[in-house]
Amino acid sequence: MILALASDHAGFELKEDLKRFLADLKIEVKDFGPRDDASVDYPDFGSQVALAVAAGIAQGGVLVDGSGIGMSIVANKYPKVRAALVSSVYAARMAKRHMGANVLCLSGWFTGKGEAREMVRTWVETEFEGGRHQRRLDKIREIEDRVKTE
Repeated sequence: MILALASDHAGFELKEDLKRFLADLKIEVKDFGPRDDASVDYPDFGSQVALAVAAGIAQGGVLVDGSGIGMSIVANKYPKVRAALVSSVYAARMAKRHMGANVLCLSGWFTGKGEAREMVRTWVETEFEGGRHQRRLDKIREIEDRVKTE
């Protein structure tokens, strides 16, 4: 599994911690930046992760900015990307199990490192349930296709 990872300056410290944590789990990480905590614009980095996931270069992505909101908005602009902003381990589990979230968004301001690690671990280890949830994802895909042609 390859996970794409990026942040803005406010999420940089947590991104770096998660990068080390994922390496310890033997998960390959493609870090799209930034390389330090200097001020940057989150759309520049979130879009790279979303594109990698949409193109199948990465099987999933983790994005971190100050609140997590900006990254989730950016990532969800890309077809085939289902980004979920989560604030608990339970939400991370359900994002994957029921929504098939392939990008996890976290807050660098409000999420501690230990909690973030558990959210990411849970999200990575959880399988999409399918069934009635697949029907709902199919409807989202239909919306994406319709919006592209309008």
